Amino acid sequence: MTNYDEIDFSPLDELAGDEVVTHSHVRDVPLASGRVLALITLDNGRDHTRPNTLGPATLKELGEKLAALKTRAGAGEIQAVGITGKPYILAAGADLSDIGRLDSRETARLIAQRGHQVLGMLDDLGVPSFTFINGLALGGGLEIALNSTYRTLDTSAAALALPEVFLGLVPGWGGAYLLPNLIGIENALEVVISNPLKQNRMLKPQAAFDLGIVDALFPAATYLEDSLRWADGVLTGRITVKRPHEPGKLERLAKWPIAIKTARTTLETRIGTVPRAPYRALDLLDRAKGGTRAEAFAREDDALADLIAGDQFAASMYAFDLVQKRAKRPVGAPDKALANKVTKVGIIGAGLMASQFALLFVRKLQVPVLITDLDQGRVDKGVASVRDEIAKLEGKGRIDGDTANKLRALVRGTTDTSEYADCDFVIEAVFEEVGVKQKVFGDIEKIIADDAILATNTSSLSVEQIGEALEHPERLVGFHFFNPVAVMPLIEIVKTPSVTDAALSTAFVVAKSLGKNAVLTADAPGFVVNRLLAKVMGEAARAVYEGTPLLTVERAFAPLGLPMTPFQLIDLVGWKVAAHVQDTMATAFPDRFYASANFHELAQLTEVVEKDKHGRVTGWTSPAAKVLKGAVTDTPAAEAEILRRVQDGLAHEIRIMLDEGVVPEVEDIDLCLILGAGWPFIDGGASPYLDREGASERVFGGTFHEPPIRGIAG
Repeated sequence: MTNYDEIDFSPLDELAGDEVVTHSHVRDVPLASGRVLALITLDNGRDHTRPNTLGPATLKELGEKLAALKTRAGAGEIQAVGITGKPYILAAGADLSDIGRLDSRETARLIAQRGHQVLGMLDDLGVPSFTFINGLALGGGLEIALNSTYRTLDTSAAALALPEVFLGLVPGWGGAYLLPNLIGIENALEVVISNPLKQNRMLKPQAAFDLGIVDALFPAATYLEDSLRWADGVLTGRITVKRPHEPGKLERLAKWPIAIKTARTTLETRIGTVPRAPYRALDLLDRAKGGTRAEAFAREDDALADLIAGDQFAASMYAFDLVQKRAKRPVGAPDKALANKVTKVGIIGAGLMASQFALLFVRKLQVPVLITDLDQGRVDKGVASVRDEIAKLEGKGRIDGDTANKLRALVRGTTDTSEYADCDFVIEAVFEEVGVKQKVFGDIEKIIADDAILATNTSSLSVEQIGEALEHPERLVGFHFFNPVAVMPLIEIVKTPSVTDAALSTAFVVAKSLGKNAVLTADAPGFVVNRLLAKVMGEAARAVYEGTPLLTVERAFAPLGLPMTPFQLIDLVGWKVAAHVQDTMATAFPDRFYASANFHELAQLTEVVEKDKHGRVTGWTSPAAKVLKGAVTDTPAAEAEILRRVQDGLAHEIRIMLDEGVVPEVEDIDLCLILGAGWPFIDGGASPYLDREGASERVFGGTFHEPPIRGIAG
């Protein structure tokens, strides 16, 4: 097995040049029993907005301090070692800021080995080690705790997680072996694989305790004092630590393989087989049921080296940077000082989408929200729906009773449009037809104040055309949400030629207040997301009408790694909506977008496709097969041909969108696809994938990125 102390880690020194080093400050803490605990405090010298991270220089220093403490422990000077963090933060994981400078797979392996060498020392000090998790602990931060003998947790800690799979990696500093052997395989599968794939879900303190990740919880006000007192109790034997979730022999023999098999089936159903990280993590968890710690750490070294060197991780880091940085500073957004203050929101319509809007606006802005419709019954139903959702939030403990009462009181419904007079921001949620939207806005414009902002949630219509009937079209802005409204983080803010900076600025400020990320787009058909989804759905439809079997078409799209197959997506958004979007795009760009009149006949059916219990499309329903009969030709396409068409079609359309200025840069397109359509990090949205698959070169003789975003091995 690998002897980490014999490895030359000097190649990592080059990566530490710009590192914000998290220093290890050591002090001796006398305990009530007379014992001495050497306490390491991790602190990078910055405030809580710049978390502690674990880069090469940080690990080197921590390793040196732990080595010195091991010597002191051997001399009997200290009886325990503790490690904690600066206020609110233990550590947010490995410092990945210079990962792009890696020049070989072997250097990537050194990152894994260094982490194992240093964090592994916490289990080899000759005295017990304690991690006092006083705040955020992600990735390597949580692995510090897992390598320690005991763990306590501050009840106010922001979150605990092993998010590596979300980034295209695996927990590579002991987490994939230590966690399942601490909390059992089923719990570990949830933390290591399931949570990262659920929008990077993280654990709150009570959940971490309930899973058995930590041994004790203490309140923030007295956290360190309580933790030290508890540690002293453990050292003296006064406190016995019980770990009921530790797997026994029966779990290893029986439950473990069943859990792994079930997880593998679930992964294949949910995400296909293209993403590498989840399956590599699954293999590590599977093998964690036996063998030695050294053998497990060597497997983690191999896995981390392979993944860091690969294309998917490179694309994931690009995507992560977009979401963490570019999304927070929208390109083209006017100065926020120009924004109007929003003290009341109006929502035109009372259907499902309007109710979702109302709940989001009232919950996030906590201002009066007015819902109107032509029919009082629809209004009452819409308001009741919002109040029911508020009650559910209260029932789940996500808001308290006072807040729930306040929110309910802020939502009002009426058929009397005169109540829009004091609304500062009015958004429509009516039928997707230009004339309908023009009429409702025309009626409301006569009532609202001169500086009130109008917003349309159109998904593909021309915002400028919607505003043609307005006296002041410069106040109208596109404000396109994605379904489900509460979950999807993107809003496309659409800029018309006449819109004012005040209107745009207000839209961006409101979007941020709603907890959404906004991207500015030009007023072009389909904007960004629906334009490209229409390309994907159109190519799927084209293949079907050529006579290609449905499941062949579904399989053809698998290498893209998209969250849904094309016909799963169509079935989710609705066949009528899909048909409408296809018509819009085919009308605007008939030479590039496919549409069939027969598609509208399918859209009239109650059910079009059959699905299995996992939601996978298995075939056409009998009525759909009858509708299609006679409309399809006998020129089926092969899977490889369909995939190439969609790759080249996407590359072509994105290149045109950039040339037309729909968005300033390709990064904005990728950001929209990630946030608005759930396109995978491993593709970087779309453009890194299209570059590495050769579609960009085939279509326009170049690449979207220069050099292309590739892994070390790419």
